[in-house]
Amino acid sequence: MTDRTAASPETNSVASDDQTVDLDLSSDVLDLSSFQLHDLDSIELPPSLTELDLTANRLTSLDPRIANLSNLKKLSLRQNLIEDAAVEPLSSWHALSDIEELVFRDNKLTKIPDVSIFKSLLIFDVSFNEITALHGLSKVSNTLKELYVSKNEVLKIEEIDHFHELQILELGSNRLRVIENLETLNNLQELWLGRNRIKVVNLCGLKCIKKISLQSNRLTSMKGFEECVALEELYLSHNGISKMEGLSTLVNLRVLDVSSNKLTSVDDIKNLTQLEDLWLNDNQIESLDAIADAVAGSKDKLVTIYLENNPCAKSPNYSTILRQSFPNIQQIDSNIYG
Repeated sequence: MTDRTAASPETNSVASDDQTVDLDLSSDVLDLSSFQLHDLDSIELPPSLTELDLTANRLTSLDPRIANLSNLKKLSLRQNLIEDAAVEPLSSWHALSDIEELVFRDNKLTKIPDVSIFKSLLIFDVSFNEITALHGLSKVSNTLKELYVSKNEVLKIEEIDHFHELQILELGSNRLRVIENLETLNNLQELWLGRNRIKVVNLCGLKCIKKISLQSNRLTSMKGFEECVALEELYLSHNGISKMEGLSTLVNLRVLDVSSNKLTSVDDIKNLTQLEDLWLNDNQIESLDAIADAVAGSKDKLVTIYLENNPCAKSPNYSTILRQSFPNIQQIDSNIYG
């Protein structure tokens, strides 16, 4: 580490990969990403900082000087070696109460940290940890707009009913079996539940939702989306769905992915006049003519269709027939047309 006294008053020198990098201390943003630091002992932390990014280091604890950064709005500790005990001091650092974005993604946490002092929190990310339950979310501010808890070991959706302002909920790659406790999330725009163990769709009347992912679950039916009338993107690949149904009310749908299922026909999407992307690959769909009829409502809107690895994709003049059926098509499987 370079001796700080040799640097100018407006810079801070940090050694990384045998190179010395001067950090601009006149800025309110300090980015220390990928320096592989074990601590911040040789780093000056200006009191004016509004953003501190410590992504991809080797930190095992929080530098106590961070507690005095009263202007801080964003703190990222992504991809470090932080354990539960290391974040406990955070709950008493009241000077940081105005933080809006807090990122603990990719660490060694086993539980939700106590972040109850942050009364203006908008973004909270604890993805890629070892968290087994959502206990502790009830203490998180109801101002929250984005919550990320993907790639953990969570078994149940709970303690989220007070998040009335929540717009994005990411719970993919957990161990969830049931969709529940979403009734009060009236402003939810995006729900990501891919790679879980969910068998039945229960969206609790989320009428404002625009994006839903339930990829790689255990669904056998598409029923349950009927009330999600604002839905624009729906991702259901890698399930066990044998019939397309419950889609006719989703008139705002632009993207529909039902690839890698057990479909033998295309149904219930004639009303979808806004459909632009349709992913049907890796199913058992037989008839090209039936597809053209089923998608007639969005005939002029459709720009992308995937049908490879279906029996119908072996038809003579497969691409020609699809291009005649959909005059504005730009992509068929991996083939792009000008």
